[in-house]
Amino acid sequence: MVPRVQLPPEIQLAQRLAGNEQVTRDRAVRKLRKYIVARTGRAAGGFTHDELLKVWKGLFYCMWMQDKPLLQEELGRTISQLTHAFQTAEAQHLFLQTFWQTMNREWTGIDRLRLDKFYMLMRMVLNESLKALKTRGWEERHVEQLLGLLTREILHPDSQAPNGVKSHFIEIFLEELAKVGADELTADQNLKFIEPFCRIAAQTKDSLVLHNITRSIFETIVEQAPFAIEDLMNEMGVEDLSEGNEQELGELAEKPTRGSCRGAAVDLGEEQARGDEDSAGPVLQFDYEAVATKLFEVAGRQDTPSLNRKRLYKVIRKYVSPKACLFPEDDIPEKAARKLQEGRRGRKTAKRLPKCRLQNMTGRDGQEDLRADPSAGSRRTRQDVATGPTAPQEQTRAQGRRGARRRRRRPRAGARAKVTGCQEPEIKKKRTQANE
Repeated sequence: MVPRVQLPPEIQLAQRLAGNEQVTRDRAVRKLRKYIVARTGRAAGGFTHDELLKVWKGLFYCMWMQDKPLLQEELGRTISQLTHAFQTAEAQHLFLQTFWQTMNREWTGIDRLRLDKFYMLMRMVLNESLKALKTRGWEERHVEQLLGLLTREILHPDSQAPNGVKSHFIEIFLEELAKVGADELTADQNLKFIEPFCRIAAQTKDSLVLHNITRSIFETIVEQAPFAIEDLMNEMGVEDLSEGNEQELGELAEKPTRGSCRGAAVDLGEEQARGDEDSAGPVLQFDYEAVATKLFEVAGRQDTPSLNRKRLYKVIRKYVSPKACLFPEDDIPEKAARKLQEGRRGRKTAKRLPKCRLQNMTGRDGQEDLRADPSAGSRRTRQDVATGPTAPQEQTRAQGRRGARRRRRRPRAGARAKVTGCQEPEIKKKRTQANE
């Protein structure tokens, strides 16, 4: 009898992770976490690249088999938190590298019904990888290591990442970075995080990647500039209410308003809640002049394609005015802004005037002539009276012809053009002789 071959523990766990029963899959996930902690805790322990690829294939199909949105979210959080089970930074780095390689390999086989949960898994894994940097104090060495990994596996033109993976990663990067490090990261550190996107935007020949980076990274930073200023002022202790206003609000809070059962403090709390709903959430702080300088540096290189250079210069123009986050039209008084808008509308109508002249020749021009010369109006009324009886007939004829379909006159079948050197038919010759 042939002895049974003992499979490696990684393959056994991968088989159970991809099982049909949910109970089997949940047990396999818990055992995998314990196995990772035990193996990476030893001095000589650790995983190889191929072993982690097998583990991630099992985790991929574990997510594939999971249904119901709440259970999918719980499983995605459990899988992404396996990053913290690795005891060393090198093991975490290898674990994240094999995850993105697995997503690049399996992406084309995902159907549209399962696409959303893998989008969610990518977002959660990115979030946990940034939290791992936060636990290490945002050390520059670990930051560069993670950014190099993401650039090599996703953003670089030579990577095997599909367009779906690239587009989703570019879209969620700033959002997840703000969730994790908006309270701790400085403007210089944030510039370090977007440097790979600056280089890829200057090098890539893929117009889709260039558009996604400019829209989701650089233009998003400009759009969030007012919220970033507000957060910065709140951190510096600048408050809108003075001490006297605070005392008045306190007195109003003690005395309930007439005809209402709630005090002013409740109304103030409602207004504050509405303001929280209108806020854009955590926002990153940036030095806009430094960002524009970096973009100008990468766009001015000789190997930068002309299309990328034009697009980056267009983005740089948006960074020049918000250097101190001052938007020109915000400082204009209300009347001046209204006049400015009216002037713009007037210029637009002046540009469209040649197109409208032909349509308005009979209507508007006639009215203007009547206003300018009253005698012209009297002449026109006399002409209308003189031609009055015939006008209704012409109008009825025009209405009758309006619905009719115009037909082209076709030549009769027997009619032919006379051509030199062409003999006429015998029937036509007989008719001409009879007429003679």
